[in-house]
Amino acid sequence: MSEAVQLYKYNLDAYSLEKNSEDYFAENFNPFEDMNSTYWLNFHSMKNKEAILKLCDKLCVDKILQEDLFAQSKRTRLEEYSEYVFFSIVSALPKEGVNNYDLKKERISFIIGDNYLISFQEKQSDHFPTVRERIEYKRGKIRFKGPDFLLFRMLEAIIDNYSEVVEEIGGNIEMLDKLVLRNPKSEVLRKVEWEKRKLLDLRKIVFPMKDLMGQLDRVENELIIEDNIHYFRELKDTCYGLIEEIEAKKQMLDGVANLYYAIQGQRMNEIMKVLTVTSAIFIPLTFVVGVYGMNFENMPELSWKYGYHLIWGIMIFISAVLIFIFWKRGWLKRNN
Repeated sequence: MSEAVQLYKYNLDAYSLEKNSEDYFAENFNPFEDMNSTYWLNFHSMKNKEAILKLCDKLCVDKILQEDLFAQSKRTRLEEYSEYVFFSIVSALPKEGVNNYDLKKERISFIIGDNYLISFQEKQSDHFPTVRERIEYKRGKIRFKGPDFLLFRMLEAIIDNYSEVVEEIGGNIEMLDKLVLRNPKSEVLRKVEWEKRKLLDLRKIVFPMKDLMGQLDRVENELIIEDNIHYFRELKDTCYGLIEEIEAKKQMLDGVANLYYAIQGQRMNEIMKVLTVTSAIFIPLTFVVGVYGMNFENMPELSWKYGYHLIWGIMIFISAVLIFIFWKRGWLKRNN
């Protein structure tokens, strides 16, 4: 039997955890039988559409919202109704390693009612381990409060995942910075662009999340208790900080790219310096050889017995003088 669904039922005194299939909970989920407890029903898959739609019908969820649960759109959305609030967000999880080309993204939808919260994840992924620990070990206020505070803790966990992604990208940037200094190959630029693309994708996720927190901050619905609204305001401030950190990381990537180009430019300058020094040495030698390579009959030096050796001596002397001058001025030293 598939156990793609988890049901937490808890109150101040106790909690229970039940795992079963989508079909089972479509038939048996009834949060109204105990209004003194909070229910959290978490789906780890959206494959069993029939069962999920049956559950939504049972809870009188709007038909348009039911279809939106299965939409491919990754946009953030919030809808208020008298008996529930529906919204969807995009999550992001860290993927270790600098060779990951994109973010690990997932759409998560929520339906919050009087004493229940249903979360719909597209695939098996552990976004909420800290939330489960708080429920099971009675940590913090989560067992004292209702589904709106549970929602806050879940959104907080998702935003913490955003922070982990930023930290992961920061670690990759440090690796790239060291790689540029140690072995500046063109592959570094490709990896810089990968990391920059992930930052841009994450910014597209965090901005709507910030706006959503602002909407929850201003929402006028009995399902979001006024005493708990300030928690969502704190999450909004956290999103602002994340956006600033994303911009800072983007500037760091630009710095790595600029460092790569600077090192390549320095290497090119070293090559040009060697070629210039070599040309400066051989130009006067070419002139001497060119003069005595002319086929005039009245060149007096052509009849000298030791003319050949003398010209060689002059060319060696000129080369030695030029090399000494270049060395004295530091032009032959390699820049570190």
